[in-house]
Amino acid sequence: MTDPFFQGIQASRECVLSLLVLDTEGADLAPKPRHRAQLQHDALHSKPDGQGVNMWRTLLIAGVVLTIGQTLAPASAAPVTAPPSSSIATIATIATIAPAPRHLALVIGNADYVDRPLASASRDADDMSAALDSLGFDVTRRTNLDEAAMRQALDAFAMRLGPNDTALVYFAGHGLQAGGDARLVPLDARERRPATLVRDTISAQDIVERITRARPGAANIVVLDMCLNDPFEKTHARTLTLPPRTLVAYAAAPGEAASEDERNGRYTAALLRALGARSSVTSSAFVKAASDVARASSGAQRPWIASTLDRGFTIADAANVHWADANAISPAESANAVRTRGILPKDSNEQYELTFWESIKDSTFPSDYEAYLKAYPNGRFAALAKARIERLRAAGNAKPAASAPPAATAAPAAPSPKPPPSAPATAAAPEKPRPVIPPAPAAAAAVAPPAAITTKPAAKAASGSEIKDCPACPVLIPLAAGSFTMGSNNDDPAEKPPHRVSVGRAFAIGKYEVTVEQWNACADAGACTRVAPEGESTPAPGNAPMRNVSWDDAQVYVKWLSKVGGKPYRLPTEAEWEYAARGGTQSTYWWGDQMKKGTADCKDCGDPYKPEAPAPVGSFAPNPYGLYDMNGSVWEWVADCWHGSYKNAPADGRAWDDPSCSVRVIRGGSWREGAAYMQSATRFKYSSSVRQSQNGFRVARDME
Repeated sequence: MTDPFFQGIQASRECVLSLLVLDTEGADLAPKPRHRAQLQHDALHSKPDGQGVNMWRTLLIAGVVLTIGQTLAPASAAPVTAPPSSSIATIATIATIAPAPRHLALVIGNADYVDRPLASASRDADDMSAALDSLGFDVTRRTNLDEAAMRQALDAFAMRLGPNDTALVYFAGHGLQAGGDARLVPLDARERRPATLVRDTISAQDIVERITRARPGAANIVVLDMCLNDPFEKTHARTLTLPPRTLVAYAAAPGEAASEDERNGRYTAALLRALGARSSVTSSAFVKAASDVARASSGAQRPWIASTLDRGFTIADAANVHWADANAISPAESANAVRTRGILPKDSNEQYELTFWESIKDSTFPSDYEAYLKAYPNGRFAALAKARIERLRAAGNAKPAASAPPAATAAPAAPSPKPPPSAPATAAAPEKPRPVIPPAPAAAAAVAPPAAITTKPAAKAASGSEIKDCPACPVLIPLAAGSFTMGSNNDDPAEKPPHRVSVGRAFAIGKYEVTVEQWNACADAGACTRVAPEGESTPAPGNAPMRNVSWDDAQVYVKWLSKVGGKPYRLPTEAEWEYAARGGTQSTYWWGDQMKKGTADCKDCGDPYKPEAPAPVGSFAPNPYGLYDMNGSVWEWVADCWHGSYKNAPADGRAWDDPSCSVRVIRGGSWREGAAYMQSATRFKYSSSVRQSQNGFRVARDME
């Protein structure tokens, strides 16, 4: 007697086999014979999301369960006997039928950026989607995604991947390198909000980790047609950690740009040709595309590949595939590409760092300061960023406070494109306490006289002797009226155009920068706020230049000084400051056109120098007008509102002000900068309400 259980299994086998024949032979009663590979492709991809094969699997499982259930139902009262071993083997065979490996692709094209729209990224996504579809990939195409949409698309794609599926992610759009990482730029990242270019972008490493997670044996390809230029601090590209059987293809080398024309990105065009020229697609297609781009661009664009994929591994079978005419792109069509797919700020790297800090200066989100540190690990505000992160985390204040704004931090803005400092700006360490703290003039006199510097005679010598209006007042040097050429023809647009300025009246300006002792006298009187450079635990010596003061703080000081000194003290105008700093010369520095050791308190400029704090005032030789530390030491606030160039600047030496101005000019460089910042024409800007540990000032007043 035949075992009912075995009869059920036999029936189910027949059901399975018939369904498999229907699935693999394409029982659509096609009128013409078709290639078997094409039939398999149609069965897998008859629906956009692979529903075709899922439907047959569902019918198969339902048929097996129904057949076994119906066969066993009438025999349920019969004695239970062990099924034959052949039945067990059949059950095991059915249970271990694995889903066929699939080819899945996610294609993203971002073109409609607010700051720098791209001409062809969307078309790249269209053409690449068509090409991959022809190769048998189940393609999900998305365009113009913001950060949230990009992350959602990547997560949804990763969820669809089976353990043996081949995965391909393609991206065309803006890209950059930050902190050594290649990063894809979503639509909502903005050039004028630099933190978003780090915090809200997506790294190539993150994409690789998402699609390879829990899929150790699967093949993975990531194609990035984007720039890898670095708008931030120049850092070496990180070595991408790739799992086995993974290939990442970049359209450009680290630090370089990728180009596009009206039709396609240069790299995408070459890759489409390489994919269409082979009967089977392997990693050699990416090698061929990279070689073609490098040759066509004469080395201006050099794609590169990071891969652990076997060279012979077949990514897709291109036999009997019809390529649409849209993908038949001639080499000449991409050879004329001139636009780039990267964030290239108009500012210099130094300017952009200050723009970055300006954009986050009031943030109470630690992630903003972490983004700054990733972009500028050795930046001039790195110590401030670290201190702010620690402070926010200690306070548990990860969201903006509703009751009070955060303490002000340094807020820079676009400065001149001088070479960046070779060492990071770290929090100033306290100088050791000194037994006696003399007043500034006496301190200056106590310093060993600096080596004499030979300079050309000043065009306008200082007129009269030193002035000291009160015991607490700074020593002033009176200067006669005169004319000079302000600005320079350097590569910094903020210093242009050079223009003739006539300072029409005599004025007096501080012989030294305002010292700690002089500031403390104002604080002792209850007029000024007692402040110390951020990060210092002990008081600075009294003859050190006062720093970590805002423009607004300086205004409080000169108002108090006017009362105690009986004269109308003020900050010098920018024209007065440069007139005084040049000392009657028109050379790059007041001592000549070349930097000389021991002429200014700056990094790599000679002794005396301490990286943690500026030297006491008067430690270096004065300029021909008898003024000390006009170059280096601390940045000095002046009266003027910031303007990006000297176009339409006053020619009479008065302050160039604007109603409701919130950003003011600083001049002279600081001890933390290198020699290039010591030039007489150097100018930067800061928010007037912001304290920063490198900013100080000197005073001026009219001569009556």
